[in-house]
Amino acid sequence: MLKMIKMKRVINNFLNQYKEVYDDKLYYDKRMDIKSSDDLNQYYEKIKNCLNCSLGHKRNNFVFGVGNPNAEIVFVGEAPGKNEDLKGEPFVGRGGKLLDKILEAIKLSRKEVYILNVLKCRPPDNRDPNPSEIDECEPYLKEQLKIIKPKLIVALGRISAMTLLKKKDSLGDFRNKIHKYENIDLLVTYHPAALLRNPNFKKPTWEDFKYIKKNYINGR
Repeated sequence: MLKMIKMKRVINNFLNQYKEVYDDKLYYDKRMDIKSSDDLNQYYEKIKNCLNCSLGHKRNNFVFGVGNPNAEIVFVGEAPGKNEDLKGEPFVGRGGKLLDKILEAIKLSRKEVYILNVLKCRPPDNRDPNPSEIDECEPYLKEQLKIIKPKLIVALGRISAMTLLKKKDSLGDFRNKIHKYENIDLLVTYHPAALLRNPNFKKPTWEDFKYIKKNYINGR
């Protein structure tokens, strides 16, 4: 009985000290949880041979995603391109290199976030995903998000935003507001490839990333 009373006092002292420093909020760092890595690997093995739509019969590689399985921020494009199909990794071309530089500017790296696409296979001639392909592939994306549990989804480009939000708004209408996807905050910004075609998009994109840094990256 005395031991229990003493233990309660120790716990109460700790909680009181914690409250003085951190207010009355308890924090859990999910990066300590390594289970997500195993879960993602298992899920990849489960779906990597998918042939549910015609794209699966034409691909070189199933492009699952890369990065930190416990990432707080997930970047989502619409579909793999030629380079991604050949390598089996999303955003590895010129646009991917530019994305890496933007991440570096807010003190992040590809290894700290998670990068993926709605579709896992490349559409012919890099055309936009069609509804039947999205219907087959979007459940894979949702399951990945359940495993990763990010704080923020960043939709890269209008097509990605339209696909996730089921709206046909302009990119300007999508930007500068927080949406929700699977009960996760979602922010829309320009696709890196668009910045290569039109440098005028770099300034608003930088504003979006500064917002991400300020509101979703702790201690940077």
